Amino acid sequence: MDLQELYRETILEHSRRPRLAGLREPFDTEVHQVNPVCGDEVTLRLQLGPGEGGDRPLADVSYDAAGCSISQASASVMVEALTGRSVADAALAYAAFHDIVTTRGTVTVDPLDLLPADLADALGDAPAFAGVARYPARVKCALLGWTALRQALVETA
Repeated sequence: MDLQELYRETILEHSRRPRLAGLREPFDTEVHQVNPVCGDEVTLRLQLGPGEGGDRPLADVSYDAAGCSISQASASVMVEALTGRSVADAALAYAAFHDIVTTRGTVTVDPLDLLPADLADALGDAPAFAGVARYPARVKCALLGWTALRQALVETA
């Protein structure tokens, strides 16, 4: 399967059957992000588990997304991959995903190769979004949920 085919299948699968969708309680913080270019929106709630700093687990990440299939699928992949992971892992995953969708194939190192193997495995569907880099107007769509996660992590720090 080539990357373009993986891109289409992953986007379609996650947008048709979003994982862990819907806002849940309790939560520590709630953030809302809007893409002013296309109107996509995501509300994300984050509930942290016990611990300190980067070791705290993301006990629950819930979201409500409205907009294009790319923004909804990206949020679905993110939540499925990161629920239960640590704050430090979430920060690493954000950086890797950001590189995947913004580098347009200009980097020689796969961003997932820089992550711990279990985290890279959890982000198994993320490489499908590399195809977004060819469509600059869609990059913000793919990053919308991830940007909300980054903001929530800052607010809970």
